[in-house]
Amino acid sequence: MSSPHARPITLTAAERHRLTAVAHSHTAAYQQIIRARIVCDAARRDSNVAIARRHDLTIDTVRRWRGRFADEGLAGLTDRPRPGRPPRFTPVQVAEVKALACQLPAETRTPLSEGTCPDLAAQAVGRGIVSAISASTIRRILARDTIKPWQHQSWILHATSACG
Repeated sequence: MSSPHARPITLTAAERHRLTAVAHSHTAAYQQIIRARIVCDAARRDSNVAIARRHDLTIDTVRRWRGRFADEGLAGLTDRPRPGRPPRFTPVQVAEVKALACQLPAETRTPLSEGTCPDLAAQAVGRGIVSAISASTIRRILARDTIKPWQHQSWILHATSACG
């Protein structure tokens, strides 16, 4: 059984310039750099086996990105949506939960002790931001941005009497 021929890649000057810049970038994502290098090597008519060996990749990986570029051009080198459960909360709801967590206790008229995740979950449901949310989900939402309302520090001033 003969192996399939590698898909031929022909680059325009603009594509070659863009891919070369990404392939030698120090700030681009590693996956993008590898994909750009695969396509640049493929444009030089290198075989999939040679490209895989040069970049320490599998032949299937080289074949995938070479084929996607041949079919879709530069757009084919971007990540596709991955399978999985869709997000339960909209970005607006997540932003409102974060805003709720960032409010000072004086603004919400809640005691300082109510800055915990279960309290924030109850407040989010009470204000109609979400219909239901767990404390662990609140914790994950806030952890993405390192928001820690339970570490809020303030001065508590006590009224002292002049009777002494």
